[in-house]
Amino acid sequence: MTYLISFGILLAFGLVIFVTIKWWNLRLIGPDPVPLFVFVAILFTSGLDVGLIMFPLAFDYPLYADTETNPAYAFTNPLALEFGFWGFLIWAFYFLTAFYFCAIEPRVKFFEKPLVRLVNNIVIITTCAFTGSLFLIYLPYYLPSIGDGETVVATFYVIVFAVILAASYSSTDIKFVKVLSVGSTVLFLALIAGLWIYAGMSLGEFGTTVSHIGGYFANIHRFVLPLTDYHEFYLFWWFAWSVMIGQFTSRFVGGMKTQHMLAALMVIPSIPLGIWFAVLYYYYENSISTDGLINWAMVIVGTTFVINSLDSLIRLYTDNLNLTTERFGKWPYIAGNTAVLFSLTLLFKGQWLQIEWIGGIVIALYVGVLVWIAMRHRGVMQDVEGTYKKPVLD
Repeated sequence: MTYLISFGILLAFGLVIFVTIKWWNLRLIGPDPVPLFVFVAILFTSGLDVGLIMFPLAFDYPLYADTETNPAYAFTNPLALEFGFWGFLIWAFYFLTAFYFCAIEPRVKFFEKPLVRLVNNIVIITTCAFTGSLFLIYLPYYLPSIGDGETVVATFYVIVFAVILAASYSSTDIKFVKVLSVGSTVLFLALIAGLWIYAGMSLGEFGTTVSHIGGYFANIHRFVLPLTDYHEFYLFWWFAWSVMIGQFTSRFVGGMKTQHMLAALMVIPSIPLGIWFAVLYYYYENSISTDGLINWAMVIVGTTFVINSLDSLIRLYTDNLNLTTERFGKWPYIAGNTAVLFSLTLLFKGQWLQIEWIGGIVIALYVGVLVWIAMRHRGVMQDVEGTYKKPVLD
């Protein structure tokens, strides 16, 4: 699997460089354009999930700090590693797919082929379930007052079922998705502020802590290919999300040039991520407990992220497959999506499904697009330039 993900990463970054150079000033617009802040909010909350909230303190920082057991992490500090697993460079995957669905897919229609459409939507549905399973598995660590702090008890299944139900309801109207995206972003920023104030961290202490992220940029080349099996898992995770997030968010692109969209997707989401990870790293270094209210606040924000991720993806695959409320009615639509996703969540929980399999399928889709263009649509490059020669939006 290491060779597969390494091939996929190098292919993706090569394509990012190619499209950026070739279409540097191409202006992009989706069918439902929104202002930049709303676009970034949709991208940020759709493209991230509960792992952002739950992983760093409970699992990642202790893992990265134990360099005796994990010598591959010894070249830099845990904060730089966490940022490297979540920020900056890997957001180029989302840029690539959003660009493709804005500028290329309308001309080649690869994802409209019946087999490709089926495979793509299976990827979307199973990735939704993977998100639900992560939420289910890690809830005990953040709500130790329920159960024994380790075991997934019946209450957690009820919580996850309710989250999937809420996401299915939210997906019935695109305005819910937009509002929830902006609301989730605001809640996340409020959570950062709340944890900062609770920790009593000064600006000087924050500056000292956040400066550790420099270890990422000094070693950015090390993050391109898998460092460890755990990093490989993250990279497959990002690949599994990349096509569907690009497909969904591309509809909201509001007239940015290619160069500006690349910069926006790599830089803007990385700023709140860097601040968030720095605040959590301060908690880790100073052994500040998050028991009680802080844990509950993190779970609430994590829950909104899960709902926001799921409703975006549910909306995407139901539109793709014409499984809409107009066709089936609102409540059958909600019931059907909830039943399917909750069942698949239980399969991921039991490890009958693996995210690495889904990421591998997405890499195959990347290759399939290139082969399809080479065989049937070699003139698409000139067509894109001709169609978008003049700006769509001033």
